Amino acid sequence: MDPLIFIISALIGYLLGSISFARIGLRLAGADRDISELEIQVEGADDTALVEIFGANAASMILGARAGIAIGILDMLKAALPMIIFRFILYPAEQYYLVIWVSVLVGHNWPLYFGFKGGRGFSVIFGGLVIIDWVAATMLPIIGILFGLFVAGTMMIGYVSWLLFMPIWFWFRTFDLTFITYSLLIMILFFYSTRPEIRTMAKYRREGKLEEYMQGLYNSSPRWRGMKRMQKRVDELGKKRYVIGIIVLASITLFFINLNLLPI
Repeated sequence: MDPLIFIISALIGYLLGSISFARIGLRLAGADRDISELEIQVEGADDTALVEIFGANAASMILGARAGIAIGILDMLKAALPMIIFRFILYPAEQYYLVIWVSVLVGHNWPLYFGFKGGRGFSVIFGGLVIIDWVAATMLPIIGILFGLFVAGTMMIGYVSWLLFMPIWFWFRTFDLTFITYSLLIMILFFYSTRPEIRTMAKYRREGKLEEYMQGLYNSSPRWRGMKRMQKRVDELGKKRYVIGIIVLASITLFFINLNLLPI
């Protein structure tokens, strides 16, 4: 890679990533609240926890599910479009699009224009993954959700576990150290950005209110309410869920082995 083009790619990605469609959407909608004012009610307690996320999910808490989906799509595009240009038009023989992917995530999570207070980047990560490997973008979220629901027994694990599986995926999919390294960077940046939530959860665990906080979190947005309903239905299966989970995951693995023949 040319060092100058590398730096230019990183700068372009960071500046694009710093655009906060969640904040723009709230202003255009004339919302009476700002994302920084959002709080999660701790169920059964006279206590609230400040929401320190500034992305599509937070915007959906104010504007509703449809607006959250629209903002999520825009976040996907701010990663996907420059990656398409760099991968298929400007530098098809190089991997500058991976630099774009990481730098857009950095900008989204720590935006230059908004005091370095951003989201967590699920949409950004997914939008970039579609351009890199549409098979991974299709399979990994499904595997993560099924793992969380049927194996780990909590949708919270399913929500993030597909990111943990991503470097492993690229290891078996490509055996290419570049893809593995960039996917590891993406995973590290995401989990590093979740430190406020981790501190909040640790606080409520110490106070014996973690379950109440989690219930409040599940009820705080359309996305989480949907996940809660999914988890409830799976929990009703009892121990049968483990058998179903193993069968489904095994089927997906076999399906992946066949799809793995498709090039990135």
